[in-house]
Amino acid sequence: MKRLRDTAAIVLACGAFLAIRTAGASAIIQRGGQGEARTLIGHVFNDREQPLQKAIVYLKNTKTLAIKTYISEPDGTYRFSGLAPNIDYEVYAEHEGGRSDVKTLSGFDSRKQVAITLKIKAK
Repeated sequence: MKRLRDTAAIVLACGAFLAIRTAGASAIIQRGGQGEARTLIGHVFNDREQPLQKAIVYLKNTKTLAIKTYISEPDGTYRFSGLAPNIDYEVYAEHEGGRSDVKTLSGFDSRKQVAITLKIKAK
């Protein structure tokens, strides 16, 4: 009887170990893995839907609080590459005293390339 109980305990422990390992691997797959960098692209427009050249786009890593900047191209485009897949980022733009709303790129968003449009209201 004791041998049966010991065997059952070992089988139960192995099953629990495998369940935990499988759940951890599933979470990594769902969140994009550790080695897959993301890219954020987008446009900066004014309230009349015209592209804004030389707007300053700010990207804030919400974990480290590090901020990167990008000056928008003549067609209003911006680009940030090499972003961690499991980190939230906040992005906004400023141009001639105006500022866009802050948008969030979620760490749960598994897309490799994400597009966010920023609109700056006239003062």
